[in-house]
Amino acid sequence: MELFKLTIEELHKQLIEKKVKPSEILDSIYKRIESVDPKIKAYLLLTKELAYNMAKKAEEKIMKNENITELTGIPVAIKDNMCLEGVPTTCAAKMLEGYKPPYTATVLERLKDAGAVFLGKLNMDEYAFGSSTENSSFFPTRNPWDLERVPGGSSGGSAAAVAADLCIAALGSDTGGSIKQPAALCGITGLKPTYGRVSRYGLIAFASSLDQIGPMTKTIKDNAILLKYIAGKDKKDSTTADIKVIDFAENLECDIKKFKIGIPKEYFIEGIQDEVKENVLSAIEFFRKKGAQIIDISLPHTDYAIDVYYIIAPAEASSNLARFDGVQYGLRDTEAENIIDMYKNSRQKGFGKETKRRIMLGTYVLSSGYYDAYYKKAQKVRTLIKQDFNFAFEKVDVIITPTSPTTAFKIGEKISDPLTMYLSDIFTIAPNLAALPGISIPCGFDKNNLPIGLQIIGKPFKEDDLYKIAYLYQKETNWHLKKPDIN
Repeated sequence: MELFKLTIEELHKQLIEKKVKPSEILDSIYKRIESVDPKIKAYLLLTKELAYNMAKKAEEKIMKNENITELTGIPVAIKDNMCLEGVPTTCAAKMLEGYKPPYTATVLERLKDAGAVFLGKLNMDEYAFGSSTENSSFFPTRNPWDLERVPGGSSGGSAAAVAADLCIAALGSDTGGSIKQPAALCGITGLKPTYGRVSRYGLIAFASSLDQIGPMTKTIKDNAILLKYIAGKDKKDSTTADIKVIDFAENLECDIKKFKIGIPKEYFIEGIQDEVKENVLSAIEFFRKKGAQIIDISLPHTDYAIDVYYIIAPAEASSNLARFDGVQYGLRDTEAENIIDMYKNSRQKGFGKETKRRIMLGTYVLSSGYYDAYYKKAQKVRTLIKQDFNFAFEKVDVIITPTSPTTAFKIGEKISDPLTMYLSDIFTIAPNLAALPGISIPCGFDKNNLPIGLQIIGKPFKEDDLYKIAYLYQKETNWHLKKPDIN
């Protein structure tokens, strides 16, 4: 079998048995990228020189049997909103084209220390604003299952790269569903950790109270391995929780009969694609037959989640993006006659339509006279949404829902209707507002052979529960083993 098709777990075994070298894995993947990525466009930048240098160091560790981890020599790709010192980091935005950060994100430092190898930077929606990766300033990424369809967003490049075997694993970031939704649309495993589980230092901010980095992989076990190395307290990020990081992959077996699974009626609404509903209900029935207790629950404030999110997230985004003004770094208009025009022209040329839309919306809800009416009220409703989950978790251990109301839609289908596009995240936003962990795993395909995602939501810092339940499902089904026919 081609090396690029293997998982972290499989490659680690071959590496420690010295059946393969890290450089040979890189050769296989870069050859695959050269052949397939022109069709998919998952990558913005390849870091070949860096990758081969890292592979050489990994090989030396393996030959000496020193400081070897499950990630030593494993190629990982990075969403382009995570800073890597000296490597262009653009957030898929013209404003940051050519920017090379002078520091490295904590998650990447931790992967580097674990011996991982960095393949390159992946495409995304500009500043992570979107649900389709059509909002990239450079080009849209395509879904490997159907090149006429979107991979989801904003981590669409990450999801497409994993699905098409253009990397062994990838990192994405999730604000309103940007790991889980593209994972569902591309048929891979994607985890959005509990807010505070993973450091945000070096992640270019979208909405600081929501952003979280997470692993996107081919299997549950790979996902659990990757999370172990990126999670944990970071003195550079005060929002990280001082909670012990366990070996999530060490004990994935579970007694499903001990689990109570909640099914919220608000997530099986009119408008959901029939095949999505059928496959998710089939997965729920799988757990029922295995002995899990299935309990109907209600999350009554779910209907307000979209409204709340699109007040809070743009408000925080408008504040975070104020730094991109053409002065210290990024695009600068050199023809302006005064500094005010330089600010205006730089931002006009450097920001895309969706970015401008969110800045304007966020600035409006924070402005004098509207702060109390919109932003303050949204924060109060956010608390009610969190309370809904708290009450539900008094009765159940996890909650199961669809990840996305539909399978992947066609490129251009929703880009001119932002409200319809925003509804793509309707099932992932509420748990994110409540700072909860959630995972998306494949649970079937529709009539067009497009993947369907199952979302499992857990209690704060109980990612291990999500992994155990998802592992049982993947162990006895083969949805995650299916691959798109693209060569």
